[in-house]
Amino acid sequence: MKRLSLTAWIFIGMAAGIALGVAAPAVAIRLSPVSNIFLRLIRSIIAPLIFGTLVYGIAGSGDLKRMGRIGLKALVYFEAVTTLALFLGLAAVNLVRPGEGMTLAPSPESTTLPQPQPAPGSILEHVFPSSIVDAMARGDVLQVVVFSFLFGAACAAIGAKAKPVVAFCESLAEVMFRYTNYVMYLAPLGVGAAIAVTVGSKGFGVLYGLAKLVLTMYAAQIIFVTAVLGSVVMLFRIPAAAFIRAVREPFLIAFSTASSEAALPRALENMEHFGVPKHIVAFVLPAGYSFNLDGSTLYLSLASVFVAQAAGIHLSFSQQLLMMLTLMLTSKGVAGVPRAALVILAGTLSSFGLPMEGVAVLLGIDAVMDMARTSVNVLGNCLASAVVARWEGVSFTTEASLHSDKVDSRGALL
Repeated sequence: MKRLSLTAWIFIGMAAGIALGVAAPAVAIRLSPVSNIFLRLIRSIIAPLIFGTLVYGIAGSGDLKRMGRIGLKALVYFEAVTTLALFLGLAAVNLVRPGEGMTLAPSPESTTLPQPQPAPGSILEHVFPSSIVDAMARGDVLQVVVFSFLFGAACAAIGAKAKPVVAFCESLAEVMFRYTNYVMYLAPLGVGAAIAVTVGSKGFGVLYGLAKLVLTMYAAQIIFVTAVLGSVVMLFRIPAAAFIRAVREPFLIAFSTASSEAALPRALENMEHFGVPKHIVAFVLPAGYSFNLDGSTLYLSLASVFVAQAAGIHLSFSQQLLMMLTLMLTSKGVAGVPRAALVILAGTLSSFGLPMEGVAVLLGIDAVMDMARTSVNVLGNCLASAVVARWEGVSFTTEASLHSDKVDSRGALL
């Protein structure tokens, strides 16, 4: 028999948990220690993974001054588009309100939720850590991110003397990726237990909100691609038909594998054939895997407010803006591997006192949502390389279209 993938086992665990929650609620509720262990392991990933990936991503490219004009333009574009993605997700979840009607229990840390009208000075003060060890212990993701940015910039400024530190952060990131894979082996059990506890204690109707969340997320991703990325294509006069042919294969690879990294080699090759100069595509695409994950940032804003709605916690507009600021920074550390966005989501929920039970519930349907957000990530990064090239004065002429036809003639994945 062909071995089942982890995604298939997660679906099996979810189905088994639902069945157990409906058939034997009393037994299902007793499985809460299993889901809690899984959530504790997820939480242990957050701080070291963010620290390692951000420091290496910033310092690993060498002297920041050498990034020059292309790097600055790419970062400006990344920030603008990911901000639009965050606020589109925020608008969608507030309009549809898929979490209403669910009854996730607020976590004991909910008292740490910011006050409804926090003073600007207190928000600014909260961003900067007095101790990185304390910030990591408390799971304050925003402070970990700010420290990591400053630490990475300092490493880049020092240069060769910081190479051992940068190499350590690269190794730390790789170790945490593998650690994440090990934890994900427990996902079917953790998901099954969490769904069983939720259905057993809250009833079968809790699944209605999850279906609404999936539909809301897919609709928001489609709107983002057509309205935002479509507008970018027209604004920068990028040949749409040739671009679609160039990105179709990496898009399908990302959708089918739920991994941006799996699509990276073909994306690099196809965008170079499309007409993006090699030095631009070689910088923008890898940088985009840390700084321009449009689909993941949209999902994070939608999912975090969904958990608050499901827990019956009202977030004022100022609180949601503070959460968007946190996600705007933490999303830069999302790795291009399956279900990495859940790690960032767990850190955000912990920082804002929202129930971690929401992560386990969302993991049951995450495989379906991960395919959409990962393929949008790849599409957005391919477009970013074309935009920066256009910004640098590159003309996508008939030659680029012919290159794109050659790319298409090799055949897509599906």
